[in-house]
Amino acid sequence: MENLLKEFDVDHKNPSEEALRRWRIAVTIVKNRRRRFRMVANLTKRSEAERRRRGIQEKIRVALYVQRAALQFIDAVEQHEYRPCEEATKAGFGIDPDELASIVHGHDMKKLKHHGGIEGIARKLMVNLEEGISTPTIPTRQKIYGLNKFTEKPGRKFLMFVWEALHDSTLVILMISAAVSTGVGIATEGWPSGVYDGLGILLSIFLVVTVTAISDYRQSLQFRDLDREKRKIFVHVTRDGHGEKVSIYDLVVGDIVHLSIGDQVPADGIFISGYSLLIDESSLSGESEPVDVYDQKPFLFSGTKVKDGSGKLLVTTVGMKTEWGKLMETLSEGGEDETPLQVKLNGVATIIGKIGLVFAVLTFMVLTVWFLVEKALRNDITDWSSADAMTLVNFFAIAVTIIVVAVPEGLPLAVTLSLAFAMKKMMNDWALVRHLSACETMGSATCICTDKTGTLTTNHMVVTKIWLCCKQKEITGTDSIEVLKSETAKDAQTILLQALFHNTASEVGKDKDGKHKILGTPTESALLEFGLSLSGNFDGQFKGFKVLKVEPFSSDRKKMSVLVARPDGGVRAFCKGASEIILRMCDKILNEDGKPVPLSKDKVNHVLHVINDFSCEALRTLCLAYKDMIECFEKSIPENGYTLVIVVGIKDPVRPGVKEAVQTCLAAGITVRMVTGDNINTAKAIARECGILTDDGIAIEGQDFRNKSPEQMKEVIPKIQVMARSLPLDKHTLVTHLRKVFNQVVAVTGDGTNDAPALHGADIGLAMGIAGTEVAKESADVIILNDNFTTIVNVARWGRAIYINIQKFVQFQLTVNVAALVINFVSACVSGVAPLTAVQLLWVNMIMDTLGALALATEPPNDQLMKRPPIEKGMNFITRAMWRNIIGQSIYQLAVLGVLNFDGKTLLGLHSSDATEILNTVIFNTFVFCQVFNEINSRDMEKVNIFSGMFGSWIFLLVITSTVVFQVIIIEFMGEFASTVPLSWQLWMLSILIGSMSLPVGAVLKFIPVDQNKPGRKHNDNGYEPLPSGPEMA
Repeated sequence: MENLLKEFDVDHKNPSEEALRRWRIAVTIVKNRRRRFRMVANLTKRSEAERRRRGIQEKIRVALYVQRAALQFIDAVEQHEYRPCEEATKAGFGIDPDELASIVHGHDMKKLKHHGGIEGIARKLMVNLEEGISTPTIPTRQKIYGLNKFTEKPGRKFLMFVWEALHDSTLVILMISAAVSTGVGIATEGWPSGVYDGLGILLSIFLVVTVTAISDYRQSLQFRDLDREKRKIFVHVTRDGHGEKVSIYDLVVGDIVHLSIGDQVPADGIFISGYSLLIDESSLSGESEPVDVYDQKPFLFSGTKVKDGSGKLLVTTVGMKTEWGKLMETLSEGGEDETPLQVKLNGVATIIGKIGLVFAVLTFMVLTVWFLVEKALRNDITDWSSADAMTLVNFFAIAVTIIVVAVPEGLPLAVTLSLAFAMKKMMNDWALVRHLSACETMGSATCICTDKTGTLTTNHMVVTKIWLCCKQKEITGTDSIEVLKSETAKDAQTILLQALFHNTASEVGKDKDGKHKILGTPTESALLEFGLSLSGNFDGQFKGFKVLKVEPFSSDRKKMSVLVARPDGGVRAFCKGASEIILRMCDKILNEDGKPVPLSKDKVNHVLHVINDFSCEALRTLCLAYKDMIECFEKSIPENGYTLVIVVGIKDPVRPGVKEAVQTCLAAGITVRMVTGDNINTAKAIARECGILTDDGIAIEGQDFRNKSPEQMKEVIPKIQVMARSLPLDKHTLVTHLRKVFNQVVAVTGDGTNDAPALHGADIGLAMGIAGTEVAKESADVIILNDNFTTIVNVARWGRAIYINIQKFVQFQLTVNVAALVINFVSACVSGVAPLTAVQLLWVNMIMDTLGALALATEPPNDQLMKRPPIEKGMNFITRAMWRNIIGQSIYQLAVLGVLNFDGKTLLGLHSSDATEILNTVIFNTFVFCQVFNEINSRDMEKVNIFSGMFGSWIFLLVITSTVVFQVIIIEFMGEFASTVPLSWQLWMLSILIGSMSLPVGAVLKFIPVDQNKPGRKHNDNGYEPLPSGPEMA
């Protein structure tokens, strides 16, 4: 089978357009193209949308650059007096939406100055640049200036899915056949007897279409909900004098938005204040060169990204009035790339469809030949009646229905159903899937490269130890703070508070109760809380100081610096960051009296000893330093000559359940590697506590790793379990080597802007939902909403469940296909009649297609999934174990149905006039119950105990129960339409008994050994022995 599916191989991430087109061409037999390809990317629409997007980008680029340049050559002209529109004036505003949009879009500095600059615009928008807008004015602002929402395609109604389901070509042919059958039937048998056959087919079609449409509609609703979740972005704003987080959709014109590295600019606006703000406008204009934003170039655009620095933005234009709003319409055109499983199952459906088509044609030909031979033997070959025409129509209907059953249209759609179900469940488990293929790929993950802070730890940080003025202190509460204040020189306290409060990217505000509220990262918050415990007067520390320059923290620099002008003249630089890096920048230290003294070699060694002690206690260590200068040329922040103020030890406890989750990964054949920017001793202590670092594992620093040759890397990478003080480039190098050299399937976590290349380059990029920047989230395949490592393990569990569930469904459907095709074909060849009618086959098709997918493709994962190896790349999708089960069950079903078909009357003692109808009903009933019990059997392809967890899967139980109930209704009450007759309780018991024998047959089959046809690697290349697989896992 795998050799026949070569055309249906696509990469799970960023597949080439050639591969996508290749498999589409290879799909030849499709009953319903509209439905089959609904969840498949429309390459034509996508290319058209790409052309439109580039056109819009080009227009924006011209507006941004050409118009900006042209404005410099326009001579000063007298500005006409501006009058806002009447609606804005009545609401109390001094400027209207069009004027605001023209200022920003045109980079019109003259018009901005004419309105009084940023302060004048703020006055006209009735906003205080310090306190933000007043909440009660939000509805008015939304009415005048619009909502920050973009045009969305309206959701498809239920009737659209009904219409789509009716485009199935075989169902259309059956409807025509039913109409012909009804017409001929009325002419020959009269009303109402003549309509039963045709009406039975129409009712079956109605049921199939309804169930199909309901299933598809529910899937579309789930995907729509998930799309909404993907677009949720929250930003920091100031309103009513307080800082708060709001959704970008709730932003209004006049809002004050706080921007930092990695943020997406949520609306068009004007720069208020900030430091070193560098904006990436490539998503909007296509230009790769980032743009500096400052007082003289103050315009910011929605959809651009903050590459460096920080700042505050006054929102001036929102929603579809922004350039980004116009561009957004083209971004989702063409749909998302299909997943490898969807493509592969399209291939399986095509191959089986061709076989089914051959069987259908042969069955029709054999039935027709039998009919003609019988007529010839009766010497009435030239005598044709409407009854003969009716017989040929029924033969044709049976042949078409065989195609309906044989072409497993539900295979690729079952993947969509399973993915929709899994994504909804994962959302409840705090994982938001951005790309469908990530769900599947996570089931093959062999390695997880995880961050430490916030993922393995709680990210709730508290300063617990400090080393200040050459003394080590433990911070345990208010009493220890008071002792610290009494024992520390005033000068040292003053310098410490300045280092804490001046050199921070966080903001300290007041909540509605007047208490301090810190908006910022957990590390910054821990430092500020420590500073506030020493002195509650945060604002007082800034009197007389003026910030000259800020260099924000980044994972490359591993430090943050600020330059301030002092009230008494001169300038002072503050620096904080990774302890070893800051210590190397220092040549002085505060002594016991709080005075700067030279930093001797012995003192350096002593400070390093303190840092190591803190780190070995799993504390995150930071150093804070300062440097005084008489003057500063070009406002550059120095890189040396600092005075060390304090060494801080911050406690960040390991999350509950992480150690167990790591052990689960190891048991599942998934190696966990910690990649962190923290001190190596802190990293090792946390890694040991989590169970990541073992005795035979290696902990290495990023600098040592990047200095190794390719040969040395190849030797050391399998043993690496911890990488500390790593740069984003180190993470990317590690991921690339694991994937390309060691053929691993790698999942990587990341939260920073610089993590984007590693997230994009990994098989599965996992961005943090709380600590992660928007740039990181956009590069990721899955967003971990609670930043918890345990959630990552749940994603892996669901990835495996999806793959196994689809395998179960394929095994079940192929068994039904084989049995239905062969029994009808053999019976037609031997006796000239088909035991299963068109209506019955349509019901069987629904059992194995929509209902089967619903039952088997939506089963939740179980713990046993994480006690087996990962699903290897290149592994045959239909395994030998599956073929064993399919062939074994098919042989059993064909044997019992064949015996019933050819010798059933004698065995069952049927001698009445309706013996044939009773026998055919028993065959149909037995066949259906064989599928019901085989559905239960298919819950596990290897284990004998197939009931484990069954009663916890309510969908499975509902489908099984519904199937049995409908089967009873069809047999007992719909005989005229379904060509059945009511059965005695003995024949019911016989049908159920024969069907239930599928269970012991399945158990016996599972004891037949089969070689697992894995292409596999003999060694995992990750330091662990390969896990056992196959029947021994039962």
